[in-house]
Amino acid sequence: MLIHISNYITAIVCLITFFVIQRIYRKEKSKSVTSNAVEGIKWFALAIFSWGLGAFLNIILHEIFQLEQSNSIIISLGVFFSLLNSLFILLSIPSIQHNEKRNIVIRIIERFTNKEVFVIFGGVLIMIASVFLISFYTNTQSNSSNNVIWLIDIPISIVVAFALLQELNKAFKNRGMRFMVLPTLALFLLIIVAVTHRIFSEESMSNWIDNTTWNILGIVTSISFKFLFILLFTILLYSWKLLAEKEEKQTELQNTKLLQEDLILENEKLQIANESHLSTIKSLKSEILAEKKKFKELQLASKVELSDRQKEVLGNLGICGEKKSYTEIAEAMNISVDGFQTHIYQIKKVLNISGTGGKEQLIAYAKDHELLDFATIQHD
Repeated sequence: MLIHISNYITAIVCLITFFVIQRIYRKEKSKSVTSNAVEGIKWFALAIFSWGLGAFLNIILHEIFQLEQSNSIIISLGVFFSLLNSLFILLSIPSIQHNEKRNIVIRIIERFTNKEVFVIFGGVLIMIASVFLISFYTNTQSNSSNNVIWLIDIPISIVVAFALLQELNKAFKNRGMRFMVLPTLALFLLIIVAVTHRIFSEESMSNWIDNTTWNILGIVTSISFKFLFILLFTILLYSWKLLAEKEEKQTELQNTKLLQEDLILENEKLQIANESHLSTIKSLKSEILAEKKKFKELQLASKVELSDRQKEVLGNLGICGEKKSYTEIAEAMNISVDGFQTHIYQIKKVLNISGTGGKEQLIAYAKDHELLDFATIQHD
């Protein structure tokens, strides 16, 4: 009875979540954004969909065809959808943004195209089909023999869970959300318990734990890790940054700066060693002036452009930043602290501000560039 309730809950929640995330994906895709993060939304949605579809088919097989949960067809379908879910999770993990080194499994996945990854997993699914046919034609319906089918999925599930744990921790650490380490660790442990529950039958555990308790533990962990997975990825989905940088102009500007520095050093050397060669020095000065002109032109071409919202944040920071914290300013603006921090991060990125004293630099910039007029709150 409990496992049927679990299937209904999983099917309803996961399928609804899938349609919501798909709408988010289509909305971002319509903006013609080709970011890796957008593709990650798609694979994440399909991972949730595979859970929901698997639970939905389980309900149909039980309610319409009267198949028991220990039937080899239901168990084999469960393994199939679990493997499919692992595939989609693996494809979504590379879109989790952070600045640290990737997990070795993800580095391997990134070496292949999506088509090649599907072919590799296809081989595993053929193995599943083989086990299913053997189990079906030998008419073996005992729990112990059917549960052995899960041995194909368990190693993959554990590897994917460990890779997911590492990448989530790195992403949350990179966003200054170290407190999320505990939920990610809880997700990993719940997956391990759920995976362990699949391979051990009620008979094999009867000497250690009551059958009812063992079944409840498996159902609770199965539902819990799915909901926690959805929650953690939803948090990441909210914080994924879809930024469009003017990389070519910035790179050209940086190269021009380096060239200008080299010319200045060369000019100084020539002035000391060859004071008589005035014509050469004059020529070099002309080159320096030309580079300075080019530098100024590039500076104008890469002029900082801030959105109205970013100007408002800078204006409020300029007005109240010396007396109020980011949290207090965010509350006064009626936005979340995470949202305010995201604006600050993006503004620093645009203004090329890093290191200590970032807040003071932002306040000075707001005052120097007359952005206080954009402030929407007043200093008490």
